[in-house]
Amino acid sequence: MTKFTFILASSSPRRLSLLKDIGVTPDKVLAADIDETPLYAELPRQLARRLAGEKLFAVAAKEPKTFVLAADTVVAVGRRILPKAENENDVRRCLRLMSGRRHHVYTGVALRTHEGKILERIADSTVIFRKMEGREIEAYVESGEGIGKAGGYAIQGIAASYIRFISGSYSNIVGLPLFEVAQMLRTSGYQDE
Repeated sequence: MTKFTFILASSSPRRLSLLKDIGVTPDKVLAADIDETPLYAELPRQLARRLAGEKLFAVAAKEPKTFVLAADTVVAVGRRILPKAENENDVRRCLRLMSGRRHHVYTGVALRTHEGKILERIADSTVIFRKMEGREIEAYVESGEGIGKAGGYAIQGIAASYIRFISGSYSNIVGLPLFEVAQMLRTSGYQDE
């Protein structure tokens, strides 16, 4: 199945686990150290695409003639980009904003083939949280589950009990759109059908 060296340009344990779900085990996992600050007036979809590309090039420059996969997930309410929650206050603010509202989860995915060809995709999933009461938000904050997560929550945990609607890829919301990634790997010649 695997013919060439494959590098995952991400330190996310969720992305590594998701890749394994489709039978892909990277030869190396290398985190890309880039500035993830949105540019002035940058839209969420554009940010996800740009950061995936920058992560790809940061790692691919050091690893020629290999397959390199990079991704970046951005959570947004309208045009407002939500942070990767660094603390309890970030989680609290994100949940209050998303409570009872629709938000989008965009993941930009970029793949460089061993021949240097670049493939890019953007996945867009819609999520609606039910209206959450203050005590529910506090209980989730106290769980610690939202720390380090884009938008301050992890769909594969407690937060699933607050989600009333999903449209699009579930794996995208976790952190890597597997359908798109599998198609890119097949198209690139990394995996045979």
